Formats: sequence, structure tokens, C-alpha cells
Amino acid sequence: MAFFKDTISGAHEPVPPPRDTSHGNAPRPTAPDAMRRPPERPEPRHESRAEPTIAAKESFLASDLTIEGKIEGAGHVKIAGRFKGDVHVQGNLTIDAGAHLTGQVRAKNVTVGGELHGNIDGAERVELSQSGVVVGDLKVGSLTVAAGSRMRGQVEFGWGDKGPPKQEQPRGNGSPA
Repeated sequence: MAFFKDTISGAHEPVPPPRDTSHGNAPRPTAPDAMRRPPERPEPRHESRAEPTIAAKESFLASDLTIEGKIEGAGHVKIAGRFKGDVHVQGNLTIDAGAHLTGQVRAKNVTVGGELHGNIDGAERVELSQSGVVVGDLKVGSLTVAAGSRMRGQVEFGWGDKGPPKQEQPRGNGSPA
């Protein structure tokens, strides 16, 4: 068996190393060199349409996991398993059907399809799905409750930063005391 250089196709010809172009009179690549090298293209840029302050990343706790601790961050969190501890995220929190969370919650939007034993404070929007159960107090901007969901606790919604209205004290009959 003989080894030889295939001069017709150039398929077995090794690609020469890049030439040093730091000197002004370096030779230019020949036509065969240029044909063998693929043109350099910039990497495609994927721009996110998410809000600039919140990364569009989501952390997921699988249904076969049980974790105890604390979750804090700027992304979104989806719980399908069991978690015991506080959840404070700047993104969204989703508690899937069959999931169980015991702890205090602070998130932008909260969707409860499983069970939450704890308070939700400062969320812009809370949605209780048909299978959702909440045992705790809610202080939220907007609340959506599906038929079949259950809740035990106090709810304040729709006030935003204004807070509840002040009640006026009853005035006397006008006679001096």
C-alpha cells in the first residue's frame, strides 16, 4: 500500500497552520487555502425579551425531591416537589399541583396549584388554581381564585402601596365636653 498526496481533490491534504500576519509583508493565503477554510461568522445573538432587571432563568425543584432551606434570587422558581423554607425571589413563583411549600413567600407573581402553608406578602399578582390550597395570609396587588381552590387566612388585595383607607372616628353630638 502506498501513501501519496491526492493532488486532484485536496481531501487528504493537511490544512497549513495560520500564517503570521504581524509583519507587513507576510504572504497572503493562496486560493486553495482560502477555499479549504470555512468563512468566519460571528456567533448569533439571542436577545431576551424579558424585563431588564430580571433574568429569564427558571429554577426547578422536581417532584421527587424534598428540600429544606431558603431560596433567594432574581429569577423564576417552579416547585413540583416539597420545599420547607422561605422563598424570596424577584421573579415568579409557581407551585405545581401535587407540590407542597411550607414557608413565607415574596415574589412578583405567584401561582398556586399545590399547597402553600405560609404567608404571601407584596406580590403583584396571585393566582389560585383549581387544585390550589393556601393556609396563610395574603397581601397582594391582584388575586385570581379558581373554582375548587381552598384558602384559610386573611386576604388584602387591590390596595397596592396606598394601604387600606383610614376609618373616620365617630364625632360627638357637637356639645363641648
